[in-house]
Amino acid sequence: MLSESAPRQSWHVGGYLAPYLPVYNLFKMASTSKIPLQTRNLPWVEKYRPQTLDDLISHQDILSTIQKFISEDRLPHLLFYGPPGTGKTSTILACAKQLYKNREFNSMVLELNASDDRGIDVVRGPILSFASTRTIFKKGFKLVILDEADAMTQDAQNALRRVIEKFTENTRFCLICNYLSKIIPALQSRCTRFRFGPLSQSQMIPRLEHVIQQENIDITPDGMKAIVTLSVGDMRRSLNILQSTHMAYGKVTEETVYTCTGHPLRSDIANILDWALNKDFSTAYKQILQLKTLKGLALHDILTEVHLLIHRGKNPSCSQICCHLNMANN
Repeated sequence: MLSESAPRQSWHVGGYLAPYLPVYNLFKMASTSKIPLQTRNLPWVEKYRPQTLDDLISHQDILSTIQKFISEDRLPHLLFYGPPGTGKTSTILACAKQLYKNREFNSMVLELNASDDRGIDVVRGPILSFASTRTIFKKGFKLVILDEADAMTQDAQNALRRVIEKFTENTRFCLICNYLSKIIPALQSRCTRFRFGPLSQSQMIPRLEHVIQQENIDITPDGMKAIVTLSVGDMRRSLNILQSTHMAYGKVTEETVYTCTGHPLRSDIANILDWALNKDFSTAYKQILQLKTLKGLALHDILTEVHLLIHRGKNPSCSQICCHLNMANN
């Protein structure tokens, strides 16, 4: 469990100290009654972030490998990739906290978001300066965390490759990205890669239920299902949807979740499909356009939901759809 008296740490970011907030995803969560007032006022994605590797309950294969690296003092350069909200940044920050004591963070860990400064200057400046210096009173290596590394330019990545090679003896690098294909092969080959896949419903629901209990939220079963469905394995997004719907409507139901996120309701999609199949083109087009404008729906969301409704096989007019497709092909 998280310690209620755990001190706040800071990171060197761009030459100044930025507060470190404990990371949330996929983790056992502390009781809000024991959380300081300033923490209670945080967004829930910050409020329910984890602290240590032991708190992680997902990606156990990755965790066991990293734990072994740490215990044997053989941590390599790391490359974490996968969709947002799956625990990449959370994992490396929890790892850093296990590696270094509270008072050592300022001198041993550098965390940068590569999307803020994507050019070669960030490699030649703060990264090179940090990696090239040694600590006097501490044995072991420093840690450089580059979040959203796939936003770095190719020149910056090429420069980073040389820095990694030159200062491996006293510095380890962790690159975090959403798209592995945007990291040059030379950097990929110098890192141990771990893919963080989307969370399953069985992993997300207990975390959401914990937050619901702590925040005393009135939620219906279909509201929970709607949040999990719209989150698509993204824990961060699920907490944002839960908090925004609770703040806006009080009671969290399927309708309030879809309305709050601007997503089309299932009843709307059923109507759209019915109009498309049973009305003439002009009438169907006008009715769909009117619904889209009235509710401010995105065309992408409408098409996605229609596609999902058809593939769920619960539509009574599936045979009609097949007939229409065959007619179109002919």
